[in-house]
Amino acid sequence: MTHLPVGSTARLIGAGLRALLVLTLVCGVVYPLAVTGIAQALFDDKADGSEIRDRSGQVVGSSLIGQRYDLPLKKGQETPDPDLRWFQPRPSNGLGTNSVNTEHSLILSGATNRSGDNAELIRWVQDAKAAVVEDNSTATHRVKPADVPPDAVTSSGSGLDPGISPAYAALQVHRVAERNGLDVEEVEDLVAEHTTGRLLGFLGEPQVNVLELNTALRDLIRGPGGPGRS
Repeated sequence: MTHLPVGSTARLIGAGLRALLVLTLVCGVVYPLAVTGIAQALFDDKADGSEIRDRSGQVVGSSLIGQRYDLPLKKGQETPDPDLRWFQPRPSNGLGTNSVNTEHSLILSGATNRSGDNAELIRWVQDAKAAVVEDNSTATHRVKPADVPPDAVTSSGSGLDPGISPAYAALQVHRVAERNGLDVEEVEDLVAEHTTGRLLGFLGEPQVNVLELNTALRDLIRGPGGPGRS
């Protein structure tokens, strides 16, 4: 068995330590700082989490994560009722709750994992359609079951999609206008302003970001002078 001289061993150890130091500095300090700097310089909004701010500058959420607009739970309720003053997102039947680390209240992303002919999924869709028709019908505008788009009654793969279709947003306009004492035309204009088209003109589908829309709606309700009637 060949033994290296003590001097050669020391040189190898020294070279390894120098390589470790250099790679630590390059990969652990220089590279992250460079990437962070470039991201902040060129894509500062996206690098900070695609934050949405209201008119006062307060952060209200991220444009990438959907939020629910519900009333406080009543005694005996397991699922809260929707707050019908606001535009509602897609259903989120696939979301789970944290049962391991109960110190924190967490929502777990996920899909329903139900097949198209699953009886429970069919019941969910039927119940959701009936609720959409009832909730969005007003004294002057009646929603028909045939008017309910698919995204109004089905959840996305993550359960956290931030957007809805323009058709689902339009279906909610009369209800939102009535509940907030606004003109239907005002709310329709708000939806149109927050409708984005297909990426590059052909990728994806037009959509409306619910959080952005409701933030603009709250600003409209409050008016230029303050809290107003929210």
